[in-house]
Amino acid sequence: MLGGVFLGCSPILVRVSYLGPIATAFWRLMLALIPLVLLFAKASRGGQVTRLPETAGDHLTAALPGIFLAGDLATWHISLHMTSVTNSTLLANMAPVIVTLVSWLFLRQKISRAFVAGLALSIAGVVVLNRAALSSGGDSHVRGDAVALGAACFYAGYFIVLSRARSRFSTAVVMLWSTAAAAFVPHVLAGWLILLGLGWLVHAGGQGLVAFSLAWLPPMFSSLTLLIQPVVAAVLAALILGEPLTMAQVAGGSIVIAGIVLAQRTA
Repeated sequence: MLGGVFLGCSPILVRVSYLGPIATAFWRLMLALIPLVLLFAKASRGGQVTRLPETAGDHLTAALPGIFLAGDLATWHISLHMTSVTNSTLLANMAPVIVTLVSWLFLRQKISRAFVAGLALSIAGVVVLNRAALSSGGDSHVRGDAVALGAACFYAGYFIVLSRARSRFSTAVVMLWSTAAAAFVPHVLAGWLILLGLGWLVHAGGQGLVAFSLAWLPPMFSSLTLLIQPVVAAVLAALILGEPLTMAQVAGGSIVIAGIVLAQRTA
């Protein structure tokens, strides 16, 4: 219950954070490593860490909850900026329903009628508590609600694999391994790939090729060809970010390309 109380502060702190949703999730995990390392060191000295991960499978077992947690935090933090705090928190915490279904259907765990009744009653109470703030409509709210439901699926997976990891390793080990995995694997990897793309592809590749071409082409024509940049950006925005291309943009891009071709013929 106390853990739930602390976690209940999360959506408010995420919403008022000066950083973006993904950056907030990353620093939440990175800063959490400080007390977790201290906890691990204290537990090791006190003999409470009786087993450490040794094989690759052990490391994966201890770290896997963090992968699910990273997905949960990323999707939930994004949803907090797309829908109301109440909606996002309510839908993202539907994990108990998913955990119960998975435990019953796939893990063959028996579920008593009293537990199902208690689960239904608790969820009904949360819905009644928050019904006044539920989204009444709007595309952004619908998308935000869908993202929050995705967070619930990640959260459910987190609980299931965390239970397995906790049965094999101590709290200190599981929390340190999973938090490190959540912080470094998805966010740092994605962040480094983006930075490497900017450094290697864009700067070294793009600017390098421009500098290479200036040995044969006049700067006037070379600078003209760089007008292809907004055309490429518009196409990539449509393909990757889902920003639709307007007819005006298509016409403008075609004119830019036609101008470059014409200039090349007369250069």
